[in-house]
Parts: sequence; structure tokens; C-alpha cells
Amino acid sequence: MVITITLLLFYFLTPVLLIYLTHISKTVNKIGAVVLAYGIGLLIGNIGLFPSASEAYLNLLAGKPFLPHNDMLNYIQTGQLMESDLQLNKIKSLQDMIMSVAIPIALPLLLFSLDIKRWLKLAKEALLSLILGISSLLIVLIAGFFLFGDKITESWKVAGMLCGVYTGGTPNLAAIGTALEVTPNTFILTNTYDMVLGSICLFFLLTGAQRVFNLVLPHFQESHKHIKLKQIIEEGEGVDNYLGMLTKKGIVQLAKALGLSFLILGVSFAISLLVPKTSQTMVIILSITTLGLALGTIKAISSIEKTFQLGMYFIIVFSLVIASMGNLRSMFQIDFLNLFMYVAFAIFGSIVVHVFLSYLFKVDSDTTIITITALTFSPPFVPVVSAALKNKEIIITGITSGIIGYALGNYLGVALAYFLKGFL
Repeated sequence: MVITITLLLFYFLTPVLLIYLTHISKTVNKIGAVVLAYGIGLLIGNIGLFPSASEAYLNLLAGKPFLPHNDMLNYIQTGQLMESDLQLNKIKSLQDMIMSVAIPIALPLLLFSLDIKRWLKLAKEALLSLILGISSLLIVLIAGFFLFGDKITESWKVAGMLCGVYTGGTPNLAAIGTALEVTPNTFILTNTYDMVLGSICLFFLLTGAQRVFNLVLPHFQESHKHIKLKQIIEEGEGVDNYLGMLTKKGIVQLAKALGLSFLILGVSFAISLLVPKTSQTMVIILSITTLGLALGTIKAISSIEKTFQLGMYFIIVFSLVIASMGNLRSMFQIDFLNLFMYVAFAIFGSIVVHVFLSYLFKVDSDTTIITITALTFSPPFVPVVSAALKNKEIIITGITSGIIGYALGNYLGVALAYFLKGFL
């Protein structure tokens, strides 16, 4: 009981501390709460704080998240397992419970504030670049699957997650990982490699990309002077602002949004009962996505402030939990070199194809760069890269692409995964 309470407090209060630190420290803010959560989770899970698993327990587990409690008691009574296995199993069951709830609750909260209709009206010209970006990603992911797929565990699921993270971001990666029931180690390795390689990609976009792309693509020409750029910039940067959530008014409003999120989860669970058990998790995630977007069109819901930030809190909780389940030693095994190469191929290969398609369709270099930024790193990075390019006019294009990417990511990721599964 003490272990359970301690872990619950750790998993739900540490993200609060991390969010606070991002507000008081520019350095911590640049790193990001999600990245820090992964680091802390990996540290906690790999320094010996959790009981070690016996070989017999690992064999009985056989890929399952945990064993039923009554089964564990029987195994211990018959001498097949040890008391330490029982303690570890309790920890695993708690971790699985938090993971199972965190993403379904986070998704509607993230989607309530995404007014897709408004963004489409503001920047229809962004759609061409968005279509080219998504097309580039799909081409490269499919090609990479046939190059590396037979050497990667759960390769079709990895492809789906990469599709999600490079159209929406970490929330889509987590949602698709949950929908496809990806093992924690595969999820952690995929996300870790993405963060390492993504930082290299971001450095290139901030520094040399404009000069390189200008060699083959048209230069940007002013065309959006009528857009209220100040408002767009504030919206793009505001997704990382958690201030005001704990005021009396904020708590009441967010409690309503949280209640709606639980209601959507309940309805989605009921819908999932209509399909075979093997497809239920996927149906729950896609139903939540659809209902979250639908309710976001209702002004009374979309106008609730800080729903996106509350959703990101649960994403940070999820990140902390799943990282604490990872095994750092496995990250350096040769078996995972192909996974690293697949992620690298996805990031840099999609950029090359995107630039080629932009060349064919005469899309300018700045628009191409900001679309890559929005899809690969999500909207909060758009104002940062636009500032590096010294071009604020492309902010609306980038944020539009990122917002639509959030909405499409789950559908595209799951669809691609099951499409590729058919080739195994």
C-alpha cells in the first residue's frame, strides 16, 4: 500500500514540479517538461529502486504488462515465484492502469481547443504545403518499412507511431502507441531516438536550412499582410503557458472539461464493445479523437481556457510512467540499430522528398521549412523557427499545418500501421 501511494504521488506530482520549473527557468523551458519527464523516468526505472524480476516471472509474463493478482499468489504459494516478483507485479499493474487512463483523458482536452474550421479559413494556402509534407512522410515511412521492417520488432507499429509524431507530435505518438498496444520498450526507444535525431534536425532548420533550400526552391514573397500576426504568434506560443490554471475560475472550467473528457472515454468504451476484443483499444482511441474534435466545434467548449495545457499535463504523466518502465541496457543492443536507422530515415528522408515535391509544385523555401517544423516538432516551435528565418508571415502557415496535423495524426498513424501489417 505504501509503495502504491508513493508511486501515485511521484507520477502525478513530478509533472507539476516540471511545469513549474519550465516557467521559472529559461534553460529548463528550452529542454521541455516532456523530455525531462523521460529523463527522470528512465533514471528511476534503471537505478535499482524497483524490485528485480526473476527469470520465472519474466517467462510467465511473456509480453503481458502484468499478471493477475490471484495468479501471482498461487505462483508464490507453489514456490514458482518470489515475494519480490509480487511487489514488482503490483508496480507494473499500477503503471499499466495510469497509462491506460492518461492518454484517453488527455486526448479530448488537447482537441477541444483546436478550431479546425477557423484555421482552414485563415490559411487555405497552407494546405498545399501540408499535403506535400504528409505525402513525403508516408512515402518515406513505407519505403523505410520495406528496408528495415523485417529487422525491427513491432515494425508496423513503429511506422504508425512515427507517422503520428511527424504529423502531430508527442500526444499523437502516445495515442497511437496506446491504440496499437506497443510494448513500453519499443515505445521508449522510438521516442528516444526521435528526440536525439530531432534535435539535430531542428538545429539544421534554425541555421542552414533556408540557405540550402533557397538554392533549389523559390524565395518567399510577402502575401499575408492582412493577417493579424500578433494574435497568431500569441496563440502559437501560448500552448506552453500553464499560468492561471489554478485560479478559482480556472479550476471550475477545467473541471467541466475534465468531466467531458471522462464522458467521451465512457462513450468510446461503449462503442468499442461493438467490435472484436483485439480491435477495442484502437476503436477507443479513434472514437475519442473524433468526439474530441466534434465537441471542439461547440463554442462553449472550445472557449474553455487551458484545456490544451491540462491535456499536456496528462501527456507528461504518461511520459514519466512509460519511461520508468524502460530498460536502458536494451537501448544499446545491436538489435535496435535498425530502429535507430528507421527513425533517422523517416526524419531526414521525408525532408529530402518534401523539398523535391516543393520544387515540383513551386512552393517557396520558407513555407517548406515552416511546414516541416510544424509537422515534425508541433506548433510551439513555429514562432521560434520563423524568428530564425526572419519571416513572421509564415507563422500562420506553420500553425495551421500543425493544428491540422494534430487532428489527422491518429487516423493516419493507425491506418498506415494496419496497412503495413498486411505485408508481414
